[in-house]
Amino acid sequence: MSNSTESNYVVNAQQLVCVASFLAKEGHQTELLAALADLIADTRREAGCIRYELNISRDEPRRMTFVEKFVDLAAFEQHCAKPAIQHYFHHIMPQWVESYQVETYHQVIA
Repeated sequence: MSNSTESNYVVNAQQLVCVASFLAKEGHQTELLAALADLIADTRREAGCIRYELNISRDEPRRMTFVEKFVDLAAFEQHCAKPAIQHYFHHIMPQWVESYQVETYHQVIA
């Protein structure tokens, strides 16, 4: 589950952290924000969801970023397979997103 080292930190290799950032197309910030906000309530009710928060960049208001944490990779994959998430990536994103980046991590506990 976790790997200790001699350096006073532990890497939580069980849980998965996802940072998903989306840059709205010019003039579509409001629509994108509404679409992303619509995903929050249902995702937070998922059994494997620990954290699911949406943030807007202070420097670039068109950039919106989810910080997510799931109990494990399987829970994250189940989340990604949900119809609402699939609909977002296949139907909403092409309309309102200029660019995006999704990265996954393991938390370092120090």
